[in-house]
Amino acid sequence: MDALDRAIPPLLERVAAEIILPRFGRLSAAQAAEKTPGDWVTIADRESEAVITEELTRLDPAARVVGEEAASADPSLIETVASGRVWLVDPLDGTNNFAEGREPFGMMVALVEDGVVQRGWIYAPVTKRMCFATRGAGAFIDGTRVSCGERTRQPIATYSNYWFTPQQCTAIEDAGAGVLDLRHGLRCAAAQYAALVDGTHDIARFERIYPWDHAAGSLFLTEAGGHVARPDGRPYALTDTGQGLLAAASPTLWERGAQVLGAPTD
Repeated sequence: MDALDRAIPPLLERVAAEIILPRFGRLSAAQAAEKTPGDWVTIADRESEAVITEELTRLDPAARVVGEEAASADPSLIETVASGRVWLVDPLDGTNNFAEGREPFGMMVALVEDGVVQRGWIYAPVTKRMCFATRGAGAFIDGTRVSCGERTRQPIATYSNYWFTPQQCTAIEDAGAGVLDLRHGLRCAAAQYAALVDGTHDIARFERIYPWDHAAGSLFLTEAGGHVARPDGRPYALTDTGQGLLAAASPTLWERGAQVLGAPTD
């Protein structure tokens, strides 16, 4: 374990305890706002990102930090994430849930080198569960190595229904009848990736593909034995734009999910 491995978990734990959890269920109207229709940001997002960015810059001066809120203010930052050494930060994933005073929500940090995710951390502030992965060295939950794969039950699949039209949701439900146990998404990628690995869910269809939402989670899932790709089968890249990402606990489950959830949504 090197200095970064020792530093990142305590940093996330401290920011959660000092900035995020004290605001959970206690936000005033002035402490939350819509960035775009249906996409919220809170004072906890902004303050958490500021502290994490400052600490990562101090710990790793050679790297750049790209956070969700910084990229919201300057979208051109997304184009830079595949160049050089970059920390990707989602200071509060599942903000809509958090703003409504409910779970799940989480925190995600990933280290990227020339577009390839090398390390990723996913922290759940309420349960204090830490998911971690290093490229080529496996995935871990609270220090215990974990893996995922085939399951004997009918696959449990979630999809981001809140980004789909009612007609698209109906088409998905019709196609999945008797094939998948379809459920609505968690509205939190941090929790969704963890659920694929711990066995709660088997397949997940995401719509938004911002890099901070998927860098840590995709590494964590693939290091555990799962599979992540665009719905048409193309490999996922951090600089991808548009919509659609499909993740599953195994390549075979991914193929089964693609039959129902792989159709384009535009």
